[in-house]
Amino acid sequence: MGDSERFVIVGAGMAGAKGAEALRALGFDGRIALLGDEPHRPYERPPLSKDYLLGNTGFDAAYVHDEGWYADNRVDLQLQVSVRRIDRSLRQVELADGARIDFDKLMITTGAHPRSLPVPGIEAEGVLHLRRVEDSDRIKQALAEVDRLVVVGAGWIGLEVAAAARTAGVAVTVVETAELPLLRVLGPEVAQVFADLHRAHGVEFRFGTAVDEIRTSGGRTTGVRLTDGAEVPAAAVLVAVGVEPDVELAQQAGLRVQNGILVDASLRTPDPNIVAAGDVANAFNPLLGKQIRVEHWANALNQPATAAAAMLGRDAEYSELPYFFTDQYAPDAGGIGMEFLGHVEPGGYEQVVFRGDVAAREFIAFWLNGGRVVAGMNVNVWDVQDQLRTLITSGTTVDTAALADPGTPLNDLIAR
Repeated sequence: MGDSERFVIVGAGMAGAKGAEALRALGFDGRIALLGDEPHRPYERPPLSKDYLLGNTGFDAAYVHDEGWYADNRVDLQLQVSVRRIDRSLRQVELADGARIDFDKLMITTGAHPRSLPVPGIEAEGVLHLRRVEDSDRIKQALAEVDRLVVVGAGWIGLEVAAAARTAGVAVTVVETAELPLLRVLGPEVAQVFADLHRAHGVEFRFGTAVDEIRTSGGRTTGVRLTDGAEVPAAAVLVAVGVEPDVELAQQAGLRVQNGILVDASLRTPDPNIVAAGDVANAFNPLLGKQIRVEHWANALNQPATAAAAMLGRDAEYSELPYFFTDQYAPDAGGIGMEFLGHVEPGGYEQVVFRGDVAAREFIAFWLNGGRVVAGMNVNVWDVQDQLRTLITSGTTVDTAALADPGTPLNDLIAR
């Protein structure tokens, strides 16, 4: 690779920043342009619903690199730049102002954007979403000013913000179409743990219903009306009903798109000059034997190294197990710190085995299919990720009684 080559990365979030870092670490000496539409240099998003939202850390802690890193590593970081089009035939990206940037290789790390609700009142003042730091700032301000918050959606973001709101003394009602929070992600056995956690901290749930209208007065929200006819008053409403991958550029360029940009295990698109990584990539995972798109921090952290290797023409596969974590309420207030490893689809497991004290929220949960562990979640139990990873990837058929027994080391189960 010559120093005259230019690699362009579209999307200056964590995945984009890590892509630039990986290219330099792998010895690429050419030009790198990193293009982002936000005014901030690349930052991590988990703090926006956790420590930064709670006021426990400043925003500086969220940055991926120090301010001088980009200049020191000859990365042309261009902020507040919107890419309008990818021209594959000319190998150029076209910016919103009409300027064009040539590329030899292109990495797409455009991430995702929050879904909205097609209901009256969605544009009212006091309706909140969470994706960027400015969104987190607006939520933080709302939690300091309002006494009631409605959270629409009982996924990870919704529950983390609910926990922050209760910590701030704000009354919270969570509206969820399913019967439990996180039901699709965790299944009923473990989802109940999170329902119990939030109820213990004063959160009210409205399950099996949805928002029909956001009620307003003078252009500001006053609450929500639900499809079951109930009305819930609130001065702020957080819409947390998931995200959609930002595939518009890829779609316009004629790349394969299906719940993200379809890429192989090396994160290559069918175009040999284009790769994709992070939230936007629907990648083939060799460990799981299927295409999967993961919207969590670990993917944005780790995938770009594989994508960078692919840009350099090297053999590499991304075969990590999906990983995510959450912190909800303070540990000394009966809160949960949790890590999840593996992949479970709805109906994709036969049983859940618990090890430890579920009532005290100090346990490990294992999802089993065909007698093998396919996913594990440690709650307020630490330093078990390596054992869980080996247990899952080994395909070992486990004895469920031994699996549930805290006195049986996990390593012993792997050896059987």
